Amino acid sequence: MFSILLLYYFFLGTVPAFAETGGERRLSPEKSEVWGPGLKAAVVLPARYFYIQAVDTSGNKFTSSPGEKIFQIKISAPDEQFTRVGVQVLDRKDGSFIVRYRMYASYKNLKVEVKFQGQHVAKSPYILKGPVYHENCDCPLEDSAAWLQEMNCPETIAQIQRDLVHFPTVDPEKIAEEIPKRFGQRQSLCHYTVKDNKVYIKTHGEHVGFRIFMDAILLSLTRKVRMPDVEFFVNLGDWPLEKKKSSPHIHPIFSWCGSTDSRDIVMPTYDLTDSVLETMGRVSLDMMSVQANTGPPWESKNSTAVWRGRDSRKERLELVKLSRKHPELIDAAFTNFFFFKHDESLYGPIVKHISFFDFFKHKYQINVDGTVAAYRLPYLLVGDSVVLKQDSIYYEHFYNELQPWKHYIPVKSNLSDLLEKLNWAKDHDEEAKKIAKTGQEFARNNLMGDDIFCYYFKLFQEYANLQVSEPQIREGMKRVEPQTEDDLFPCTCHRKKGARMGGLEEPKDGKEAPVPKRLVESSPSRFGSVDRASACGLKGPGFDSRQGHVLWLRAHPQ
Repeated sequence: MFSILLLYYFFLGTVPAFAETGGERRLSPEKSEVWGPGLKAAVVLPARYFYIQAVDTSGNKFTSSPGEKIFQIKISAPDEQFTRVGVQVLDRKDGSFIVRYRMYASYKNLKVEVKFQGQHVAKSPYILKGPVYHENCDCPLEDSAAWLQEMNCPETIAQIQRDLVHFPTVDPEKIAEEIPKRFGQRQSLCHYTVKDNKVYIKTHGEHVGFRIFMDAILLSLTRKVRMPDVEFFVNLGDWPLEKKKSSPHIHPIFSWCGSTDSRDIVMPTYDLTDSVLETMGRVSLDMMSVQANTGPPWESKNSTAVWRGRDSRKERLELVKLSRKHPELIDAAFTNFFFFKHDESLYGPIVKHISFFDFFKHKYQINVDGTVAAYRLPYLLVGDSVVLKQDSIYYEHFYNELQPWKHYIPVKSNLSDLLEKLNWAKDHDEEAKKIAKTGQEFARNNLMGDDIFCYYFKLFQEYANLQVSEPQIREGMKRVEPQTEDDLFPCTCHRKKGARMGGLEEPKDGKEAPVPKRLVESSPSRFGSVDRASACGLKGPGFDSRQGHVLWLRAHPQ
C-alpha cells in the first residue's frame, strides 16, 4: 500500500532591499493581505484561486514584484493520509499574486497555509470548514439562492436584461416546433433541455462538434447547483442568427457572439468558457496565466503595435499592408491564409505563431474582428498593454460594459485612423498606460472563472422565468452523460443520505480510516495532460518549471 505526499514549495526568495523611494523596505507577513473565493469551501471552481498582496512594515502596498518566489504555500487535508492538490503561485508583477489550485479529490476541512520566511501571512492558516469538493464531484446545492450568494454573483447583469427584453415570454412548446422548421439543417443548432438537473440534447445540422463546449459548462453547473428546468436552442455557428426586423415573430437563440443587427442571446464565448473549465488542465492560456506573463514593465516594452492571426476579415488584410508600409509603428503578419488569395507581394510571407504571452513585449495590442468578434480580447485586456480596439457591430457578453478611452483606445472599423491613434498613444504615454491599467482592472474584476459561472447561471435562471409551459424531454433527445465515477478522483456527496467525504470511511472508535485502493498503472494520456497526470500521482513534475512552479509527487511505503 502506498501513500502519496503532495507538497508545493514556492521556495523563499529575497525581498528587494530598497523600495522605489530608495529606502530600506521589508515585507510584513502580518500586514500583507490574503483574500479571494478560493478560501471559501462552498465556492467550487475547476481551479480555485485566491490573492496575496504584499505589504511592507510601514503598511504600504508593494506596487512591483517583491520577488517571484517570496511565498511558501501548502495545502493539505489534516484528517486525510494524502492530499492530491495541484498548486501554482502566479506573480502579477504589481505586488500581488494569484495562488490557484486544482483538486483531484474531495476533502474535509482543507487547510491553506501561506508563509513568508516561515511566518504565517495575514490570517494564515485558513481552514475551509466542512466538505470541499473537486470540479468533477457531483454534489449540487439544492438552494440556488444560497449558491448565488456564496459565489457573490450580482443580482442583475445588464447584458442579460438587454438580451431578454425582446422576449416577454417564452413558450417551449412553440419554439421546439418552430425553430427546427425555420432553420432546419442549414444551421448548426443544439436543442437542450435541463430537467431535474439532468441535461438532454438533440442536434440539428451537419457540423455540431462544438456542442462539447456547451455540454461541458452545463454538466459543470449541474454538479455545483440545482439548475432550473429550462429548454433552449444554442447556435454553434460563428454568426448570430436572429436578425433584427420589424416583425414581432422572433425566436430566442443563444449564441457565443452578438451583433447590433441581431437579437441573439449572448453567452460567454466557447473559448473563454473552455479556458475556465480547463484551467490547470489541458489549456495554458487563461485569464490567470496571462496575469503572470505580461512581459517587461511598461517603460521597457517595445513601442510598436503587434498583431498576429489569419485572414478572416478584409480589415485584417489592410492591417498587414499598413504594417508593411509603417514597420516602425506596427508589427502585423498572417500566420495562415484561408479566406483570401495569398499575395506575398502585398501581405508578406506567412509567419510562425508566437506565444500569446510574447504579445505583451509590446505596449500596443491591436484587436480586429475575424469572422465575428475576435475572441482574444479578454486575454489582451487582462495583460498590461493598451488595446486599440476596432469599432464593430459584433460583441461578446461583456463588450457593452467597456468604455472607449477608459478601457481601450477606439479605432474606426475601416482602420483609417489607426496610425493617428497609435501616434496619439506614443505622444500621451501616461494616458495610454492609464487606459491599459483600467482595462486590466476591468478584466480582473469581471472575467474570472466565478464571473463566467455566475453569468451562465443567471442567464438560464432569468430565461427559465420567462417560460409559460414546462420544459420537456422531446422526442429524439438523448441525455448528455455525466462523467463517470473514478477511483482516482473520489467524491461522495455529503448532501446525499449516508454519504462519506472523499471516498473515505469515517473513523470508528478512534481508529484510523482506511485508504481506498489506488490505481498504480496508468498513463498521462488518461488524464488529458501531463499536469493532471502529475497531480494524480504519476511520475514527474507538473506545470511550468521555467517559472519555478514545480510540483513533485513522492510515493513512499506506509
